[in-house]
Amino acid sequence: MPAGVVDVAAKGVRLERHAVLLRRAAGAKQLVSASSHLLFRATVLATLALVVLFAVHYPSLLSHSFSLSAAPASGSGSSLSSPREVRRSATPRRDGALSVLVTGAAGFVGAHCSLALRDRGDGVLGLDNFNAYYDPALKRARQRLLASRGVVVLDADINDAALLERLLSAVPFTHVLHLAAQAGVRHAMRAPQAYVASNVAGLVAVFEAAARHADPQPAVVWASSSSVYGLNTEAPFSEDHRTDRPASLYAATKKAGEAIAHAYNHIYGLSITGLRFFTVYGPWGRPDMAYFSFARSIVAGEPITLFRTSDGADARRDFTYIDDVVRGCLGALDTAGRSTGSKSGKKRGPAPLRVYNLGNTSPVPVTRMVAILEKLLGKKAHKRVVTMPTNGDVPFTHANVSHAARDFGYRPATSLEAGLRHFVDWFVRYYKVDVRGGGNVLAGKTAKRKSMPMSAAS
Repeated sequence: MPAGVVDVAAKGVRLERHAVLLRRAAGAKQLVSASSHLLFRATVLATLALVVLFAVHYPSLLSHSFSLSAAPASGSGSSLSSPREVRRSATPRRDGALSVLVTGAAGFVGAHCSLALRDRGDGVLGLDNFNAYYDPALKRARQRLLASRGVVVLDADINDAALLERLLSAVPFTHVLHLAAQAGVRHAMRAPQAYVASNVAGLVAVFEAAARHADPQPAVVWASSSSVYGLNTEAPFSEDHRTDRPASLYAATKKAGEAIAHAYNHIYGLSITGLRFFTVYGPWGRPDMAYFSFARSIVAGEPITLFRTSDGADARRDFTYIDDVVRGCLGALDTAGRSTGSKSGKKRGPAPLRVYNLGNTSPVPVTRMVAILEKLLGKKAHKRVVTMPTNGDVPFTHANVSHAARDFGYRPATSLEAGLRHFVDWFVRYYKVDVRGGGNVLAGKTAKRKSMPMSAAS
């Protein structure tokens, strides 16, 4: 066969092979395309099926109403509070009364304030996330007591922005009492992110919801702290003193909160009042506080640690009884003044921006507090005295409350002796402590019992 014919035949064979390969590739492409279409359709159908199932089982989350979780009276598990229950709790029972959203309502100050507001006829709705910073059983017990007085406390977190937006859009709150926070000076060294998440991000979430999703805007009263005075050495501590030298991360987050409050007041016309609490104590208190942990250690026969400054002086605190603080909180709410902004972002003019000390004005050596507890519990403490570490604690606190006295009549009226007596009365009942004959035995951390008054003066 001539060479030219052979070349043509070879080329023909190669062309035929290419054609076969191209046909195979086209077939594979069509198969992949068909598979992709089938997969897409299957995915769409599966998604629609999931949406239908979700709508059937959780219709409230796809509607304009809201369902919010709140633990039942037994404190075990959780259930859904209906919009009707939420609104009933938030509705005032007398003309001219307030409607207050209280965050941290199952906490120490939050529970007392919620009861005091309810007792005078205000509407109250609480939020709390029941975290485990200290025994949640105590928070659940406070929640049950509030429920017995008609106050709903929702199991919710202030960092849930969508929930706050729905809530403030649906309920016409006149005020927000924002007490939810991560507390504790020393714990901040072990869990710093918790403080930023709660005391900074959580505060922003509350301000955002109040400023941009409520109509009308509520006035906000929130818990700052005496810790913002930090390394200040002027005494008594005044709101006019500098607060730019925090001694702990906790203090720094509260100082940041005061700066954030200024921004939301300026931009959105939100009425904001910050309250700097000074070592609050009393019945239903926080177990991490010194007076509470000392009482438990004394009863259990365990040693307690007392701090002294480097020059040998006792640490001193401006111990402030809970009922005095509650009166200050209610006074701040009553005189807060209106917000001047709106959901549209327009501001009618300046809104109130205030900050107040709430203290007792009488610093007491911690050793004196221990001596009172020893007398009330009928048992001596095993003391261990050490030099105060550089962990954020300060050697003393001392409140000047003249601004609060001028603006809403704040006058602390409870001595440390009287306040600790009320605390010990509650403590021995709640924990079933036998103080007769020097028995002093803790019956259990979370003893079951009937609800009792929050404090002797409530």
